[in-house]
Amino acid sequence: MLSVDAGADRVVPPTGFTARLTVFTAGAMAFLAVFALALSLASGRLASNWRDALAGSATLRISAPVAQLPAQTERALKILSETPGVAEARALDPDEQRALLEPWFGPDLPVESLPVPQLIEVRETGAGYDGAGLRLRLQAELPGAVLDDHTRWRKPLISAAGRLKLLGWLSIVLIFGTMGAMITLAANAALAANAQVIQVLRLVGATDTYIARAFVRRFTLRAAMGAGVGVLAGLLAVLLLPGASSEASILTGLRFQGSHWFLPLLVPLLAAVVAFAATRYAAMRVLGGLR
Repeated sequence: MLSVDAGADRVVPPTGFTARLTVFTAGAMAFLAVFALALSLASGRLASNWRDALAGSATLRISAPVAQLPAQTERALKILSETPGVAEARALDPDEQRALLEPWFGPDLPVESLPVPQLIEVRETGAGYDGAGLRLRLQAELPGAVLDDHTRWRKPLISAAGRLKLLGWLSIVLIFGTMGAMITLAANAALAANAQVIQVLRLVGATDTYIARAFVRRFTLRAAMGAGVGVLAGLLAVLLLPGASSEASILTGLRFQGSHWFLPLLVPLLAAVVAFAATRYAAMRVLGGLR
């Protein structure tokens, strides 16, 4: 269907609004597809980072009067050391707790003079520990201790990142669907504008396959060219975005990483496939109606 035929190419006007519409639509949709792909991949990385960073960890928070806090901390560490499934437990020092509070209260927070709860970082083994049993023991021996395994807020974050990833892929599907619809309209307009030329070609013996091939070839090449320009513009825009930060924020991690930089190069190919299918459908439909 895309075989080179200079004579067939003359059937389709080389200029006009259909040419500009096809190239612009393919370029704009390809540009948006690059960002949708970047968003989807970044969301997947973000969900994986959150899952890996918090997997197998928990935090024990001890609230007690300042005079009793050291003794309760020692008691909590002893309980954790005796708990099957706990690989490591250590109390955070004032500097580490200050670093945790710095984003909200600034770097000069006097942690030592404030009734800040003592935090203990808990790492579990591969088998894990009995969270319900540990909570019951802590409640009996240390009423001011609260075990947080991060599940309450970790799952919603991972779920939100997963839905954002799904939304990115859905956006790509809608983008290519819109591209196909616009190219179908452009092909319909070009075929209708050349109705008289098509009738003359039939009179001289041209088959509908020959005529359709001319339109399919021209619109497929236009779409591929426009998508190629759109992808290059999209990659340049993504390259100008900030790289991933240590906080793994979705707003600073939209750049492609590693081999993912080659994935946008598939967009022009997909655009060509969409244009091929859309134009072929339009050509067969319009040519059938002109008989």
